[in-house]
Amino acid sequence: MIKNYTSGVPVDRTMAKIESALVRGGAINIMKDYQDGMVNAVCFFVQEPKTGKRLAIRLPVNVEAVHQILQSKIKRPRPGTLNKLKEQAARTAWKLVQDWVEVQLSLIEMQQVEFLQVFLPYVWDGKRTFYNVLKDNGFKMLTDGKGS
Repeated sequence: MIKNYTSGVPVDRTMAKIESALVRGGAINIMKDYQDGMVNAVCFFVQEPKTGKRLAIRLPVNVEAVHQILQSKIKRPRPGTLNKLKEQAARTAWKLVQDWVEVQLSLIEMQQVEFLQVFLPYVWDGKRTFYNVLKDNGFKMLTDGKGS
């Protein structure tokens, strides 16, 4: 089941809700990255509560991937459906990010996790996220779970 695949909420309204949630969660600066005139990531700074270190976080979306998946689910599209699908993919992708951010911030607020436990993969050095650094290095920092 694909959550939010029928969302009619405009991307700008969803982005406003994401920004509002991030501010409540401690964001001190929020920016958006654009590609081809569409937002493809929301970036923000937070001050890590335990160390006081200022961290950049980059939450990307892959609208094209959502578009491809939605398109694959349509057996016999009605006239005009495929033309509207790219906008639907953007609404769906950002709505999923909104849901994820709100749930993660709730877990943090309820002291179920720490901020870095959930946002660490998205810590950004200006070029790559921490996840991308690990991936580019073949995940060598990760163990096999056997203590080696």
